[in-house]
Amino acid sequence: MKEIITISELKLLAIYVFFGLSFLLTAGCQKKINSKSDYPIKPVVFTKVRVNDNFWARRMLTNHEVTIPIAFRKAEETGRIDNFLIAGKQKNGSFCSLYPFDDSDVYKNIEAACYSMQLYPDPKLNAYLDSLIGYIASAQEEDGYLYTNRTIDPENTHEMAGKQRWVNEEESSHELYNAGHLYEAAVAHYQATGKRTLLEIALKNANLIDSLFGWGKIEKAPGHQEIEIGLVKLFRVTGERKYLDLAKFFLDVRGPDGDEYNQMHKKVVEQDVAVGHAVRAQYMYAAMADVAALTGEKAYLKAIDTLWSDVVSGKTYITGGIGSVGNNEGFGEAYDLPNMDAYCETCAAIANALWNYRMFLLHGESKYFDVFEKVLYNGLLSGVSLSGDQFFYPNPLASKGQYSRKPWFGCACCPVNITRFLPSIPGYIYAVDGKNLFVNLFIGNEAEINIEGQDIKLLQSTDYPWEGQIRLKLFTTKPLSFNLMVRIPGWARNEAFPSDLYFFNDIVTEQIEFLINGKEIKFIQINGYASIDREWVNGDEVIMNFPMMPRKVRSNQLVKANEGLIALQRGPVIYCVEAIDQKVPDVLHFILDEYAEIQFDYQTGLLNGVGTLTGTIKAASEMKAGNASEIPFKFRAIPYFAWANRNQGEMTVWWHLAVF
Repeated sequence: MKEIITISELKLLAIYVFFGLSFLLTAGCQKKINSKSDYPIKPVVFTKVRVNDNFWARRMLTNHEVTIPIAFRKAEETGRIDNFLIAGKQKNGSFCSLYPFDDSDVYKNIEAACYSMQLYPDPKLNAYLDSLIGYIASAQEEDGYLYTNRTIDPENTHEMAGKQRWVNEEESSHELYNAGHLYEAAVAHYQATGKRTLLEIALKNANLIDSLFGWGKIEKAPGHQEIEIGLVKLFRVTGERKYLDLAKFFLDVRGPDGDEYNQMHKKVVEQDVAVGHAVRAQYMYAAMADVAALTGEKAYLKAIDTLWSDVVSGKTYITGGIGSVGNNEGFGEAYDLPNMDAYCETCAAIANALWNYRMFLLHGESKYFDVFEKVLYNGLLSGVSLSGDQFFYPNPLASKGQYSRKPWFGCACCPVNITRFLPSIPGYIYAVDGKNLFVNLFIGNEAEINIEGQDIKLLQSTDYPWEGQIRLKLFTTKPLSFNLMVRIPGWARNEAFPSDLYFFNDIVTEQIEFLINGKEIKFIQINGYASIDREWVNGDEVIMNFPMMPRKVRSNQLVKANEGLIALQRGPVIYCVEAIDQKVPDVLHFILDEYAEIQFDYQTGLLNGVGTLTGTIKAASEMKAGNASEIPFKFRAIPYFAWANRNQGEMTVWWHLAVF
């Protein structure tokens, strides 16, 4: 039906890399960490999973061939790379980009390239990274300080930076934020290449910060959380406890009398409502999960469990986007989810995915991956065009035509965050806990997995998200007993969202089907997973059939913006209507009967190949004397992630619900 683009033949470098969490590293690269003080569930590392499907493999290839080169070119054109050369006295000039946190974009570019090179070995890109790292080394001051804006001209720093080191850190300088992205890039580069060049720069910087910050020293928290995640990664690589302790310090020193905007209004263990800047908040929640897993800090666990409930109960869009308020790029009040003005920053979607993944590793419940999947296929993927060269910073759910994708932004955090996330997706598919093998995402791939000391090979084939059949074929040299834990998506269990924030308008009675070697089996559900515990032999095949039909979704009545509105979903994909596809372009006034029949069709020639929904509707603009026009017309809906790839026009996710 569709052309399959495979990357299974490409050689993967035999080095472990994983974007969200650096849990499993190359043998000999880290000191042993007590397994009792870590996440109970471990990922199957990214380089052990070779994606070969039609959906994600294409996007990762586009990311490598188009988006990452654009990100580096923009870093050159905007002066971000020149800043390191000028700070290192290899070039004359003044600070030549917009913000002092622009250093971080170069680090994120390096990180993205390192992950992508594991999929697509690229000697030219590898050599380019060596040059960049040389520039960064030259810009680092003797004691380890690295912040090009201050080094270039310490007497005339950017207004966000402050006159001395760290004085504006809690507000706007982003000195520690830059450092965190440096650490993440350094770990990725070390693991991808085996070279210590960037890692040594990062460790020198981290040692400086550790010597200055802490109880009884500088007792300040980062204004923008990020360094905590990077420090945990340095701890995992080096085994040096001081980096983990410093991460915990930066969390514990927050509050209690600061601003909600950057989550300094309370101690982190006392925070129970998600407030302020959404990206900062979720980076903090993710770091709290990391530190809790490694230290056993139960107060952290209690806090992030409560915060997660707050976010999913009233502060998440149907697309998985978060952060409804534009003026602070952050959370509004519960149930305040406007559509036309929705901010839903792309970075916030990525942060939401990272946090939910960690929550799964802590608790092993499918609800966290239900949120992850909703974000992945909707609010996150919408942030980059199908061509890989146009971007959204905010991701609204309705448009009068005022929104369009942009080739770049002055503040470019979203494009470079996308570039580093996409090549990491293989590492989220599987996870292992003892004899439990979790299948969390349905993406065609070939994987090598170790279960209690025995290696197996697992082949997953599927046309997901367009079709609901998933095939798993297992190869093993000898019989092996383990428990296959397959996530049953919430949408397949008549659960639109893991709270009462959204619900399906109807109940599907068609049953989920599991077959082993062609014979239907019964299974039990544990925490939202189909649990199949048996002795597996070479060649065993599991087929899962999830009922996948168009569904109509409603909101909790407390979401006033969606009062009297309805949305369409099929599988994990949320749909929207764009004016370009309609006979009547006034999509903001479309009226959908709650009992209207909706048909699915895959169209190879539309938007690089997408599944569409069609049906019959009426439009409020055709209303006469309070009654809808007697002349219905056919609509076509496309996946939300694919909107704004053709022209600038009206779009909406939510439709008016017929009441006549």
